[in-house]
Amino acid sequence: MVQCNNIWSLTPKEQKLIKKITWLTEKWNKDNISRTKAYEYFFSIHPEIKWAFLASMVSRNAGWNMCDLEGAWLPKAVSRHFRHSLFMTYERANWLIFHDAFPQLMLYHYSTKYRIPLFHLSRHFSISSFSEHEWNAFWNSRDETRLLYALIINEQNVIEEPVIRHQYYNPFIFHSFLFELQDWMHFSTVLFPMCCGELYGHSVSDFRNVDARIELGKMLSLILFHEDLFPFFYEFARLTEPTGSRHDYEKYFQNKKRRETPFLRMVYPVISHSVQRMELWDTKTDINAIWFNMPSLPKEIKLNDWYRKKQKQLHFFIKAKDFFLRY
Repeated sequence: MVQCNNIWSLTPKEQKLIKKITWLTEKWNKDNISRTKAYEYFFSIHPEIKWAFLASMVSRNAGWNMCDLEGAWLPKAVSRHFRHSLFMTYERANWLIFHDAFPQLMLYHYSTKYRIPLFHLSRHFSISSFSEHEWNAFWNSRDETRLLYALIINEQNVIEEPVIRHQYYNPFIFHSFLFELQDWMHFSTVLFPMCCGELYGHSVSDFRNVDARIELGKMLSLILFHEDLFPFFYEFARLTEPTGSRHDYEKYFQNKKRRETPFLRMVYPVISHSVQRMELWDTKTDINAIWFNMPSLPKEIKLNDWYRKKQKQLHFFIKAKDFFLRY
């Protein structure tokens, strides 16, 4: 994680802080559940950093999607090899985002603790100059929405080359029939549950497009932090221990559902990752001004009826495929 350039020119206190942040990042980047908890805990300390709560709720969705791959339905229609590759896609993308974002959050935390901006240390964690600039701007302006959008922009560009355009993931996952089906039918919508059983969220078409993913992130943030909705989403997060299972929110439905997906830590091992030295994304990508534009709140954000319909469609598709394969 840490770049060696000029580290010995830092003060002993700065060197110690870099080592501590590196250790904390590696500790909490263990798996989907540890990442979810780390984001949520950080937000509880620094509620002004809204991206942290958005990241925790999106991380929960990633866990649910991972566990679906070993649940009651998808193994009937999807090969073990493809399911493993799809799991690794989710895992790699979320690991990379945390690997990049958590040191930024920690630098902010220690900046508030020592009451002096420490964002110049970003370069020692291979963090983009774009992010360093935006954190310094936030330190002075306290523009929470600007920082929220900047971190969304950064995270989606961080995964663009090593995941979305990767020579393995791109043709095998992102141009597969299953991915095209999910993209077309919006099976992979990001969901924000409430303890009363209501579901809210939004989806994106053409997930391969970085502009579309950034727009999705901004729209999700409008829903998540809507003044009438946020208290109920936060209540769900505080009261619901993340297990990776879709049952984490289905257990709140009025019509009770039996568990159809396993606990994440019962089916997936801890994955060891490595980072190849590569150019920072902002050295070869122009910042698109429209990335900072505020979107309009989507018309359809309550998704209970949509969810039931999509689950029925998915189950019908899997049953039909299973029938034709047998006969």
